[in-house]
Amino acid sequence: MSAPASLPVRVFNQGKYEAETMLRNGEQLILAVVLPLLGLIALSVTPLLDAYGSSRVNTAVPGVLALCAMSTAFTGQGIATGFDRRYGVLRYLSTTPLGRAGLIAGKIIAVLSVLAIQAVLVTVVALFMGWQPSLPGIPLAVALLVLGAVAFTSLGLLVAGTVRPEATLAITNLLWILLAGIGGIIIPAASLPADLQPWIQALPSAALGDVLRSALLEAQFNLSATLILLAWTILGGLAAVRWFKWS
Repeated sequence: MSAPASLPVRVFNQGKYEAETMLRNGEQLILAVVLPLLGLIALSVTPLLDAYGSSRVNTAVPGVLALCAMSTAFTGQGIATGFDRRYGVLRYLSTTPLGRAGLIAGKIIAVLSVLAIQAVLVTVVALFMGWQPSLPGIPLAVALLVLGAVAFTSLGLLVAGTVRPEATLAITNLLWILLAGIGGIIIPAASLPADLQPWIQALPSAALGDVLRSALLEAQFNLSATLILLAWTILGGLAAVRWFKWS
């Protein structure tokens, strides 16, 4: 009789299963891959970002990568978790040797795995379109993209664990549209109306977009935006732990 798998192996297997499930879901695949790539192409061939830099594709890529993180970690994971909760999957898995902490860790692994695929696809397409990132800023951008994914995962779990699945579907999709449009993720918050700037800059979407633009365009560390993103990560995580309902 073989020995039971260790906790790290269980967590890895759960993360692998959830990542494969996300990639097999047609709707989530469109949200995670197709829409960001279409957004990259559209932003690179239209004059929307001409005021923010000399190269459209250079300016577009950081925002598109941030959009990938939000799509997968917040909308995709939020919807999947909400319906898992509705059908009793979360309650069942939380009582197995995987445990609640292992289940959450598996979800984070799934998000990061899908995000890595998204980042590779966006990078390949962007390079073909002439993208020239600031090479010293790439490691910093990777670290901050991971931080953004954790922040949006915690917020997605908060929504999924506190409202009905149908409401989760509506809330996450509506917020995705609003944050993508006027949340500072594609168009810098500093370019929006002055009255709105302080509010937009406080959003996790704007913070993630700003830190990635600073890293990939200027190889600089945006401390204020990073602190905002870190605050959302901590507050979202604490709120999810406090109010998440497993069934």
